[in-house]
Amino acid sequence: MDIKKITDKFFVSGQVKPSDLKEIKHAGFEVVINNRPDGEASGQPKSETLAKKASELGLEYHYIPVTPGQLSEQKRSDTAKVLSETDKKIFAFCRTGNRSHMLWKTFQGEQRTKSKEKPEGENMSDKHTVVIIGGGSAGIATAASLLKRNSNLDIAIIEPKEEHFYQPGWTMVGGGIFSAPDTRRNMKDLMPSKAKWIKSAVDTFDPDNNAVTLSNGKSIGYDYLVVAPGLQLDFHKIEGLEATLGQNGVTSNYRYDLAPYTWELVQGLNSGTAIFTQPPMPIKCAGAPQKAMYLSANHWEKQGVLKSIDVKFCNTGGVIFGVEAFRPALMEYVKRYDAELNFGETLVKVDGPSKKAWFEKTDADGQKTTVERKFDMLHVCPPQSAPDFVKNSPLANEAGWVDVDQFTLQHNKYANIYSLGDAGSTPNAKTMAAARKQAPIVAANLMAQMKGNPDRARYDGYGACPLTVERGKIVLAEFGYGGKLLPSFPKALIPGTQATKRAWILKKSILPGIYWNDMLKGKETLAKPKMEPVTKA
Repeated sequence: MDIKKITDKFFVSGQVKPSDLKEIKHAGFEVVINNRPDGEASGQPKSETLAKKASELGLEYHYIPVTPGQLSEQKRSDTAKVLSETDKKIFAFCRTGNRSHMLWKTFQGEQRTKSKEKPEGENMSDKHTVVIIGGGSAGIATAASLLKRNSNLDIAIIEPKEEHFYQPGWTMVGGGIFSAPDTRRNMKDLMPSKAKWIKSAVDTFDPDNNAVTLSNGKSIGYDYLVVAPGLQLDFHKIEGLEATLGQNGVTSNYRYDLAPYTWELVQGLNSGTAIFTQPPMPIKCAGAPQKAMYLSANHWEKQGVLKSIDVKFCNTGGVIFGVEAFRPALMEYVKRYDAELNFGETLVKVDGPSKKAWFEKTDADGQKTTVERKFDMLHVCPPQSAPDFVKNSPLANEAGWVDVDQFTLQHNKYANIYSLGDAGSTPNAKTMAAARKQAPIVAANLMAQMKGNPDRARYDGYGACPLTVERGKIVLAEFGYGGKLLPSFPKALIPGTQATKRAWILKKSILPGIYWNDMLKGKETLAKPKMEPVTKA
């Protein structure tokens, strides 16, 4: 067990087994809290079994299961009851210990609110006018756009990572077009010079006190908060996957270190079966799983080996692409590469050494069966979700995303909080292009709020997915809420519903420069927001 001390009386850890409870007892603990719902993973001990063993050892046992993203008022209340009514030494656990720690933090925040105390460690030097969580594309672009509007604005960006990545380029790395280092820059070279960079991770939110707590225990206060931490890749939710990634023919363009392995596998495959997977939505860049398939098949076609390779696309969804207008062009390439489409199939298990993968197939009636498939190459798009510290926070909606108005990007409960990028609850495609549009809107709306200006910029759900169907041609899918087509260029220049060379040039040679030199510098190329009076229904 990896036990983490929170206080002298409260400790957390990941999943425990019945046999661990004796050790917990001997360590001086008197109370055990189980925050993990039964059935989250195969082989997980049931709460009933743990409760029986705890009783035999004389341990007080409480079952307060919390599903990520669903921290209800009842769970908070149940936790508060246990913590407030005992001074005994408590051992709490879930899958990783994070949910247990989050519940404790929530309890402490509520106690401070009731007593009107400031978060521990808060002082004026740790407070900023605007605090931005996340140094990715959305966070840095928002900071840059704000500073373009007011260069004297006091902004802090909280970001623990030392490197920044142009993630839309990873599909091109997997297709042998870009090299991985082309997509990487040092974070320090991209941070706006007038913003303070706080090199730490956020642990918890305390919106009632306008503060966030860092992983080192320090509190940072704010007048306005922008939440843009991106999302997390849940490779661990697929049994056996993490143990075989990067070997045994198993890869993913969703990681910087694995995209080069994709290209290595593509070059080395001359016959056999290649499977490409797509999990349940939402995911970032919904077209990326099939882009990997198209670029791989195009290489095999050029090498004259495509007829010897069985290409399969296994998608949890029921269509090749969510917006109907782009499907005909994509289906032409599916037919050209003779790719087998398997809808309603979700990857649930991988055995790398035996080159086998298992899918849960759901038919039209909702009936589920298991399909076993052999592979020589397996490209995995992992399930994805909001970061754990967001899921279990007061800012999250029931699905775990930061709960914001889909047009203004302002939080639905806390008026001084905004969110954009992949962590927000807006029902748009999670793409870098969406963040490029959203950052100026957040900047404009936040500045208007500061000045008491009632006008607001509205986000129309714009997202773009350059679907790389072959080396040299792309279907440039641009659309907004409800699947409405939102082309940036005249149809005569780039007809978005067709594969074109001009879209390829845009993706390969122009968009990276716009990203590094415009978007992250506050230049709102093709993204200048329009302020409009707010009308009430």
